[in-house]
Amino acid sequence: MSLRLKPLHPLFAAEASGIDIACPLSDTEVRQINAAMNEYAVLVWRGQPLTGQQQIDFAKSFGPLDLGLKKVFKRKERLEDERLIDISNVDAEGNVARRDSPKNLSNFANQLWHSDSSFQDPRAAYSMLQALVLPSWGGNTEFADLRAAYDALPDRTKAEVQDLRSEHYALHTRILLGDEAYTDDQKKAIPPAVWPLVQTHPGSGRKLLFVGVHARQVIGWPTAESRMYLQDLLEHATQREFVYRHEWQVGDLVMWDNRSTLHRGRRYDIAERRELRRTTIEDVPEARLMAA
Repeated sequence: MSLRLKPLHPLFAAEASGIDIACPLSDTEVRQINAAMNEYAVLVWRGQPLTGQQQIDFAKSFGPLDLGLKKVFKRKERLEDERLIDISNVDAEGNVARRDSPKNLSNFANQLWHSDSSFQDPRAAYSMLQALVLPSWGGNTEFADLRAAYDALPDRTKAEVQDLRSEHYALHTRILLGDEAYTDDQKKAIPPAVWPLVQTHPGSGRKLLFVGVHARQVIGWPTAESRMYLQDLLEHATQREFVYRHEWQVGDLVMWDNRSTLHRGRRYDIAERRELRRTTIEDVPEARLMAA
């Protein structure tokens, strides 16, 4: 069967069907999905619940897997494979975590606009998030199209940002939220990454505005001016007209391109169980070639 796509937003995001992503993908199916990602940046697969291993196998079809902040935290995990990233409010013993737990700190950080692993080099290309257990309200995920954000910049701002670069730091969001309890080794585990504010997406050829809450400094600018400028750009990039809101159903798998979108989780009752499971691939040359 061939990939079928149903647009979900005027600018980007589509519901995908016609391919059984629980089974090994053919080269043709990988090319079809990559082409759809280049166009839509966010694909929603409904009613295709995957085991952890099936989700890993699906992700590996597009590139090597990324562990992200696990390289900093090195906490006890409840999932069976370290390549599965536990996006939940459930502790290592399987209980709903305390409100002030490190697990919930991560959940609060996820409510800030970001792209996964922009704080490292290589950064993340695709992320795939599967819904397993959902709360009675809230917990949606929003996505912002950074290509449309660039297109809508005033000409003066396009000229201004053209040659600017910003530094992204792994613990910036945690420190913003008041958590500074990190050892020197943890702070150095992932050195800051520097990325141009204006980039050309390798698959679509479209220019984009690469911002997000992990960015803490415009290279060569004073810190205060940097952070206000980055905040202004982030506010521009996340205007309502650039945003798709996904309302989760159990069994959904949402796949997005971190190089051309931002995302954030939305508030829910953290006393209610919420379990999602993520896999993410690195944006290494192999992945870029496959996405081209």
